[in-house]
Amino acid sequence: MTQEPQDAETRRAAAPVICYPPETLPAPPLAAFEAALVTATRSDEIIIPPREARTFRVPAGSFFRIVSVEGPQVGDLNLWNADDLSERFYSGKTRALHGTHVTTGERLWSSFPHLRPMATIVRDDLGWYGIDADGGSVHDVIGTRCDPYTANVLSGAQYHHCCHSNLTRALADELGCTLRAAEPHVHDVLNVFMCTGFTRDTGQYFMKASPVRPGDALTFFAEIELLGALSACPGGDCGAEHSSDEAACFPLRVEVLIPAAQPEGWQPPARSGYDGTHGR
Repeated sequence: MTQEPQDAETRRAAAPVICYPPETLPAPPLAAFEAALVTATRSDEIIIPPREARTFRVPAGSFFRIVSVEGPQVGDLNLWNADDLSERFYSGKTRALHGTHVTTGERLWSSFPHLRPMATIVRDDLGWYGIDADGGSVHDVIGTRCDPYTANVLSGAQYHHCCHSNLTRALADELGCTLRAAEPHVHDVLNVFMCTGFTRDTGQYFMKASPVRPGDALTFFAEIELLGALSACPGGDCGAEHSSDEAACFPLRVEVLIPAAQPEGWQPPARSGYDGTHGR
């Protein structure tokens, strides 16, 4: 380790600056969304079995809700533009714009060059949790998804029910394509209901038992036509381990809700206004 310079404390004391001030983001019309949600009726219901994934479709201007139904269970969510899979959820930019964990009023943003809201969180039954004494919170955009490649590096295992594999199988079934063709579309997730953070001493990503209970839900407004996929993580509540057949796991439910009319004043968001010339 290099020797600490004499002005080390001065350097560490530099004031933090928020990279992307949220005040300049377009604010979602939450009151209009809530009013539309009151009129919404269920058009579809999808049960995601433990250690599996399923796909679902949501029309623009509608809602979808992820519900805990039998026991504490976390889910890994992927979203795509239903008409163009190249536009997909961008967890890194969502994290930069909103923070490491998301809740009511915050949005899931899409990948470059589109960069627009794909979905807005309208209700969060775990919004009470906040940030705990360990620095943990729920619904993170910092984890990537459990996957068989990392599992193999760490343990030599050939485990096929990691969330990455679950999502790959589900998307291949939805598209009627091979696993090899589907896999590149699977991307970093929103970890629904998962309680995570970074250790204060080493900065390592940690998980702890999810506070979710049966009946708790996370409700989204679909800003564009969505194809979604949700995996019921093999870690269950992720209080001990993931990528495991030993953890207690439970199903999740996705409800698609169609309002009587589109929210007042809402328009589908336009793609990024950047001209794409990149200085040439």
